[in-house]
Amino acid sequence: MHQKYIITGVSGFVGKYFLKYLNGNYIKSEVLGIDLQNPDIDLQDIDNIKFKFEKTDLKDKDKLCKLIYDFQPNYILHLASYSSVSGSWRSPNSSFNNNVNIFLNLIESVRMIGLQCRILSVGSSEEYGIVKMEDLPLNENCLLNPSSPFGVARVTQELLSKLYADVYGLDIIMTRSFNHIGPGQNENFAISSFAKQLTEIKRNPLNEFLIAGDVSIVRDFIDVRDVVTAYYKLFSKGKRGEVYNVCSGFGVSLQNVIQMMCEILEINISIREDKKLRRPKDNPVIIGSNEKLKKEINWESEYSLEKSLEDLIRYNLIDYNKTIYQKVH
Repeated sequence: MHQKYIITGVSGFVGKYFLKYLNGNYIKSEVLGIDLQNPDIDLQDIDNIKFKFEKTDLKDKDKLCKLIYDFQPNYILHLASYSSVSGSWRSPNSSFNNNVNIFLNLIESVRMIGLQCRILSVGSSEEYGIVKMEDLPLNENCLLNPSSPFGVARVTQELLSKLYADVYGLDIIMTRSFNHIGPGQNENFAISSFAKQLTEIKRNPLNEFLIAGDVSIVRDFIDVRDVVTAYYKLFSKGKRGEVYNVCSGFGVSLQNVIQMMCEILEINISIREDKKLRRPKDNPVIIGSNEKLKKEINWESEYSLEKSLEDLIRYNLIDYNKTIYQKVH
């Protein structure tokens, strides 16, 4: 029997990897992908699942409600979001409209239809905000103290999830997902930006400067392939109304990540700070505990940070060679 999934934000980084997970594990499934952007997906890469796509703005509640009613999903993976922390400072309204309001449309639609389905509400480590060193690693019971409009929006989404689970009995599970990395991530994110810059320096040694913001900050990086495994397992084993950290459990500074990537590429560089890349208020250290995730859904990470960085660099080198080939031909 096919399981039916709706994936919002399917054209994004995590959405594509979740499709690959279903396909690669031969999970009998029918997927309705929803996004504002057409997905850059080769259907031959997901030939083991039934996939269809609807270009839809989740702020259009009537259309969203009809899509959900017609499709009757067993599961909804809500990935659609305005995910830039720095962008949320420039446009807090957009952050709330494209995080809180679209999620409210989604759960209101499910409530009004009376649909029995499981919803995974994806949140962020940014909900924790600036924390005390003695509170590390952060577990799900730690105080939430968001330090950006994006973080506040994510906390609001989580509170709505708990409210609708408690009051209306909606089957909602929540995550606080830490920094994802992996091949194909948008270069607006720090690690992908570093990978792109460093592979260009490798090809053109005359340029030895990497542009970055504050590289002293420490983050908990997790491979996107481990993330989608956790999301799939949460659908089957997670507990309604519960929150789960999705993280590696280890912290590393951006400076150390850059050094690791330089060692992989066998290059030496200098870092040039761009103060424009600093946020008005940032969290010096974020490290999570994944003990709850391991204990309740039997999840283990498979990708080390070194492996993630190697794959990301390889992707950038291959992508560059493809671009050169296309220009020549």
